[in-house]
Amino acid sequence: MATRHQVRQSVISLLYALELNDKNENFIDEFLNEKKIRNEQKNFTLSLYNGICENLTKLDEALNVHLKENAINKLGHIERAILRLGAYELLFTETTDAIIINEAIELAKELANDNSPKFINGVLDSLIKAKK
Repeated sequence: MATRHQVRQSVISLLYALELNDKNENFIDEFLNEKKIRNEQKNFTLSLYNGICENLTKLDEALNVHLKENAINKLGHIERAILRLGAYELLFTETTDAIIINEAIELAKELANDNSPKFINGVLDSLIKAKK
């Protein structure tokens, strides 16, 4: 069974693929089967992915406020996907803020460049402060 961290990695991969291609439901099912993400974890993955897709404009607007000189569409695909996932979880789920930030930092360490963890931490932390 996949862990929540593996689910989030898969969501990042799906968001990355979405930016490169159009949404393809067959691809999503094949990808999740290949990653052995099934049952509850598949439902969790799809709820995050679909929630991000449905709220993309709101998420990007919320993130742009905290990106200072950057805009969300100027960031790399992976950083953008991690920030969108983190913002979605912060704004639309009941997951604890500290868990969301920690997961985003770990994903950035694994998938993005060396400066990304600090950058993503700063943006999401700023979003949390604005939320409160």
